[in-house]
Amino acid sequence: MTMTGRARGSGRTRARLLMAVTCAAAGPVLGGAPPVAAQTWVGTNIEGGLHWHVSAPEGANWRLLCRHSPVTYYRNVYAREVWINRFERRGRGADSGRLPLNSGYCHLWKSGGRGAVAIGLSRPGETVADATRDPVAPAAVGFL
Repeated sequence: MTMTGRARGSGRTRARLLMAVTCAAAGPVLGGAPPVAAQTWVGTNIEGGLHWHVSAPEGANWRLLCRHSPVTYYRNVYAREVWINRFERRGRGADSGRLPLNSGYCHLWKSGGRGAVAIGLSRPGETVADATRDPVAPAAVGFL
């Protein structure tokens, strides 16, 4: 403390606090959206977007990892808004399903067995596909 009773640097501390509060208040006004606003509510329709299909004609094992923009959905009475931005599944042979949005990307790894594994991703009017036999290099597809 100084002779006047003020703590040393208190003027600088007040200025920093004022700057932090001003920046925090101006963030949403200047285009910075809070994280919750960037999420899409899909309700109970968690499979309303891109179609994906995995093919493994010789019965190979695989691991699928898909990422998409963050969504919130209704899970049950106790967890009314659950947040996700990825989908992961393991399997053998063929499988298919849907992602929550019409944008995203998927990687497919072969984890064992004979033959190749392939992934197809489609939305209205567009389809992309890729395949791999290599357990290290994944097949990758996506729409942005």
